[in-house]
Amino acid sequence: MIERYAHGPTLLKRALANVPAGALTWKPAAGRWSAHEIVVHCADSETNAHMRLRFLIAEPEPLIVGYDQDRWAMTFDYHAHPLDAALATVEAVRANTVPLLRRLSDLDWRKVGRHTESGPYSTEDWLAIYAEHLEKHSRQIGRNVEAWSKR
Repeated sequence: MIERYAHGPTLLKRALANVPAGALTWKPAAGRWSAHEIVVHCADSETNAHMRLRFLIAEPEPLIVGYDQDRWAMTFDYHAHPLDAALATVEAVRANTVPLLRRLSDLDWRKVGRHTESGPYSTEDWLAIYAEHLEKHSRQIGRNVEAWSKR
């Protein structure tokens, strides 16, 4: 799963490279995100993930705080945020976290905190979620491009 996590930014960049300029801010439906918004969401999510892992490892009783991703997209006007900066954030955060993941001890992998929305939340739970996160959003960008092309 660490390798999947490490490979995520490559998938996201590849998906983004296939988005025609006219499709970047196009939304497939009301309440759905554009490719641009997806990438900015990934930057916010990755920075949250970065700290969540560190709280899990370093704190004696870690509390992982959930957030409303749709509210963030609206509040921070994701379309106004520079796409290049968001993508660079995703790459930097993952590049900074992969070495940490590779040196975690068995005890670190067994650490469990509490998530405000889902209850018990372990280091392994964290990795399962974030190993898939950029894969999922890369596919979502691909579906957006498909739907944009058929519109």
